[in-house]
Amino acid sequence: MNESGLPPGSPHPALLAGCAPAVPDGIGAVIFDFDGTLADTTTTQEHALRSALQPYGLDLDTDWYRQHCGLSIHDLLAALPGARQLPHDEIIRRSRTHLLARMDTITPIACSVGLLHAAREAGLPCAVASAASRILVRPGLEALDLIPTFNAVVTREDAARGKPAPDLFLEAARRLRVPPQHCLAVEDAPDGIASALAAGMPVLRVVDGHLAPAGDSTDSTARPPRGAGAPMPRGCALGRPLSGSYTRR
Repeated sequence: MNESGLPPGSPHPALLAGCAPAVPDGIGAVIFDFDGTLADTTTTQEHALRSALQPYGLDLDTDWYRQHCGLSIHDLLAALPGARQLPHDEIIRRSRTHLLARMDTITPIACSVGLLHAAREAGLPCAVASAASRILVRPGLEALDLIPTFNAVVTREDAARGKPAPDLFLEAARRLRVPPQHCLAVEDAPDGIASALAAGMPVLRVVDGHLAPAGDSTDSTARPPRGAGAPMPRGCALGRPLSGSYTRR
């Protein structure tokens, strides 16, 4: 326990004010993306990649990056206009060096970590399904004191295909021994959301630090599924309802 009395990795209670998610009936596990979902790393990663590309005279468009940041860096460079002929391995090395040097500065996304602890208190297994490499995800989880909270950590090395293919989420569900349709996925990036939907999972998206069902234009109109208990605060409604209930065997 830390001095605030919360489990390791918990944000300060003030950060969770107005965002106390509950887990709906029918969910047997929760699977989280890491970058941009559990950890506020999007801007740092964008800066790291831009710096790594700079020696080769290639700029990184912010709008393009934000649409593709759910990809692994290998897939991102393969898709980046003008980067095909560049030395990808060297760019990746430079970017990772930058990120690892700043690992102790990353901060949690309060609503996602709040949901994580709510799920664990409800007895649900949780996993990470990240398109990033293990060399970055593990230190990131350690920096947030979240390693003990997860039953499984799946990274890009653990699946044949990265996001938006469903492989990473399906592998996480397999390791948790919970059918994909009973796993709630939490994501922030378009390719990650597509990956979880392709795996057949209900999806929560992170929008401006809040949680909303994927596909909703706003988070204020979302409603929790039947059986989810007390209404949740604005911006924290959980995903679409599942038919029936789930009993973990």
